[in-house]
Amino acid sequence: MTSVLWSQSSQQEKLEQRKLQIQQEIRDNEKLLQSVKSKEKSAMGIYSIQKNKIRLKEILINTTEKQTKLLGNDMYINQMKINKLNKELLILKEDYGKMIVKSYKSRSEQSRAMFILSSETFLQAYKRAQYLKQYTNFRKAQGEEINSKSKDLITFNNKLQVQKVAKQKLLVENVKERSVLEKEKQEQEKLVNAIKKDKNKIVSDIRKKQRESKTIDRQIDRLIREAIAEANRKAAIEKAKAKALALANSTKSTSKSETKEAVREAEKEAAKDPVSSSRIELTPESKLIADSFRSNRGSLPWPVEKGFVSLGYGNQAHPIYSSLVIHNSGIEITTNDGADARAVFGGEVASVMLLSPINKAVMIQHGDYFTVYQNLSSVNVSKGDKVSIKQVLGRIRTSGETGKTVLKFTIAQNTSYSDPKGWLSPK
Repeated sequence: MTSVLWSQSSQQEKLEQRKLQIQQEIRDNEKLLQSVKSKEKSAMGIYSIQKNKIRLKEILINTTEKQTKLLGNDMYINQMKINKLNKELLILKEDYGKMIVKSYKSRSEQSRAMFILSSETFLQAYKRAQYLKQYTNFRKAQGEEINSKSKDLITFNNKLQVQKVAKQKLLVENVKERSVLEKEKQEQEKLVNAIKKDKNKIVSDIRKKQRESKTIDRQIDRLIREAIAEANRKAAIEKAKAKALALANSTKSTSKSETKEAVREAEKEAAKDPVSSSRIELTPESKLIADSFRSNRGSLPWPVEKGFVSLGYGNQAHPIYSSLVIHNSGIEITTNDGADARAVFGGEVASVMLLSPINKAVMIQHGDYFTVYQNLSSVNVSKGDKVSIKQVLGRIRTSGETGKTVLKFTIAQNTSYSDPKGWLSPK
């Protein structure tokens, strides 16, 4: 029973921590919502943040319900302990009462002495004296046990009272959150109706953004292929150089100048040879980096300190018009105004791109993996720089049209993209 109580207490602490985290995320979303409301020209930006806020509210209510259930189980176990203690105390008090009555009847010193002196042998007298001593000690121990159990009973009663108050507080919180959630859903419904009135403009905007997105995807894909080709060419040159040196060293008559010339010729020939632009030939060093990156799948830090996924990976149905499909090569993370993009893993800056006059991007190579951070207004790194995990890469751009601060984040192994959310640590 003690083990069960400890386990439930541990679960309560975890749920309380999760609840505080969700409440903080809700507050962050409310700040985003206020910021967007003051700048947003269309309702779509508000809708996406509102939708995430409702999702967090539902998680919060679910967490509170789990807390209430655990607390109820804990109270039930404590009530069982109280009932058991009451029964044990009742039996102890009855036995103790009978003992006191017997002791009272034989309370005179004379009757005790006669009980010992009437013994037939010395051994019997000794045993009777020991019995009287044990009887006195047992009575004392029984009194102490009654006192101890009485204290335990008071402790459990006090604990149960505290739990009842806590449970009532949780129930009140849940009712309040449900009321707020209902209002949020009503507000969301109004937004949906407002969006539906402006369908033509939304469809036009989506198609325009899809065209822009495809252009950018092709540009990034080209840069990834260039980075793969460059890495393979470097590896081929190093391999040819090492081979030429080994051959020159094996011939004792070869001079230093001849060796250098042989190495230069080998490098030139290697540079002319065609190399793959779709798959990196990993060196032992780059293989270690790639293996390390892959082993951290599901536990990489987020590319922003705070935020939520406002558009998922792959083909995404429009939240209002399900017939409209939006393709996304990565994920879009909505964050706070003025937020920075940060590296999710250590690596080398493969490229700094100017995707448009107001949209910069950074591509980092991790062995045969590439992470790309788009929609930056400024960049803090340059091509060839070594970056560490969580290092700031640049400032994320806040749209003047929508008021939203959104980072587009992609992960690719060579030229094959995957869902970045599956690589990031769960929030």
